[in-house]
Amino acid sequence: MSWFANANVVDVLTGQVRRGAAVQTAPDGTIAQIADRAPGDAYDVGGRWLLPGLISCHTHLSIVFPFSDTDENENPALTAYRAATRAAQALRAGITTIRSVHEQNRADLLLRTAVSRGWFTAPRILGAGRAISTPGGHGQGAGCAYATGEREFYAAALAELAAGADHVKIFINGGLASAGEHYQNPELTDGEIRGAVRAAGEHDTYVVAHSGEPKAIRQALAQGVRCFEHAYRLDDQTAELLARPGIFLTPTLCVTHTEQWMRDRGFEEHTIQNARDAAGEHLDSVRRAIRAGVTLVNGTDYPPGDLVDGTPVAVHEVLLLASAGLSPLRCLQSVSVNAARLLAISDHVGQIRPGYAADFVAVAASPLEDPGALRTIDLVVQAGRVIREGRL
Repeated sequence: MSWFANANVVDVLTGQVRRGAAVQTAPDGTIAQIADRAPGDAYDVGGRWLLPGLISCHTHLSIVFPFSDTDENENPALTAYRAATRAAQALRAGITTIRSVHEQNRADLLLRTAVSRGWFTAPRILGAGRAISTPGGHGQGAGCAYATGEREFYAAALAELAAGADHVKIFINGGLASAGEHYQNPELTDGEIRGAVRAAGEHDTYVVAHSGEPKAIRQALAQGVRCFEHAYRLDDQTAELLARPGIFLTPTLCVTHTEQWMRDRGFEEHTIQNARDAAGEHLDSVRRAIRAGVTLVNGTDYPPGDLVDGTPVAVHEVLLLASAGLSPLRCLQSVSVNAARLLAISDHVGQIRPGYAADFVAVAASPLEDPGALRTIDLVVQAGRVIREGRL
């Protein structure tokens, strides 16, 4: 049993702060209790603000930059090594849970197995295995599963679920990666979407959809999809539909707002230009979603522990959401309780309270006043064990 004392513990549900409190962790990696003070020796948090470990809901650990360098025939061991490096970086950055939404060679599922056997330390992983794309669609060339028609989409989704996937990923629109590609182009039929949804439903899980524009989003909603990524273009009517209970949106604003980061990593000029062209409309769409009350979760589309101007990409995304008008409390909820609800782990992850996973981070100032405080994460604890002390 360990104590973390002299902490301002943030309740991310209510926005209340328990000042000068002490958190006791249990041997099983959960929180045993929160008290006014520690009874004996304790780790001194130093009056910092204590938050739940961050949750990133749109992660690619095996991604290659530029995208055209991806080798679909790569040895799975190489893919796993690359993914493991990104996972370790994410954990050190304070991201204690990740949802992967496509990994080449199902690297997320392999890494999850390694973690469960004690061979590697990484964030909690909920994985999709391989995303499902139509031939020539947005996922072409990324090592996806490829299918055409309702029956094939159903079978492809079942194959990922049988391999251990926690959810199913599909592409309902084009994206920004390739020359001549546009996010407004639809890519799936009703039947193809329905096939993936049916397979997911048979396994008590859900489909997450890469999305670009309102028509395809409404099409997917009608077929039972309840989680959408990007939404590069969103009108008020579709935002109202997305605001219904049980529907989630992962905006990934960082995709269109990290030009220098993209250049530093060798992205091709057409990809950078596509992102730049979409940036204004993407930001306006997220503002519409915020006004409508859509439930937002944090996601990056890039390795979330990578740094943008010294700040982890997952934190950069929080700051972009704040710039779009999301309140500080809702910013924190996007990377904690909202994300935990989407991942169906909200009964034991995403809050600092007894019985929950002892995953938390400490920051120097109140994130309820300024989400920019997340730039100062200098303590990362996973399952009660200190992962990092001091600045990155």
